[in-house]
Amino acid sequence: MIGTAGTLLRFQVGIERGIAGIDPDEFARFVRATYGGSQGWASRGAWRFRQVGPETKPDFTLLLVTPHTRDLICGSAPDRYTSCRIGNFVVLNVARWVHGVPRYGAALTTYRHYMINHETGHRLGRGHELCPGPGRPAPVMQQQTLGLHGCTANAWPYLNGQPYNGRLGQYDDPIPHS
Repeated sequence: MIGTAGTLLRFQVGIERGIAGIDPDEFARFVRATYGGSQGWASRGAWRFRQVGPETKPDFTLLLVTPHTRDLICGSAPDRYTSCRIGNFVVLNVARWVHGVPRYGAALTTYRHYMINHETGHRLGRGHELCPGPGRPAPVMQQQTLGLHGCTANAWPYLNGQPYNGRLGQYDDPIPHS
């Protein structure tokens, strides 16, 4: 069990067949560590997470997939670049997992935590948010993959023990070609 209080969400983790070089157990451990991080979704009593096996119906499934499969699953906005959440699927683009994004300004590990937290945030009902001001950390629900807009990279929904949000909204950033 990840977290001590709040709504319990059961999740499964999957990696698309044919993706080489990513250890499924290590990937699942990273996902669990992200949810249970000291500033993660389960850290303040609103959410609990439990990874379940194929014999149990999950509340959502976190998938690591190729850009092509991302477009098939995510549907309405094919771009081969971003990740998405659609229904009960949290879909991470393996190209972003492996390479991150240009000018992110933080380590690839930080970006990976951001990917998980951002797309899971959508599954938790959260919308996109805007940078609260130059030099401030970006809210985890800001589309940091497409641009920081003066903010600094941030992977976590809580900062200093408090929810960290920006105003609802999104920028009209172009999506790079993969």
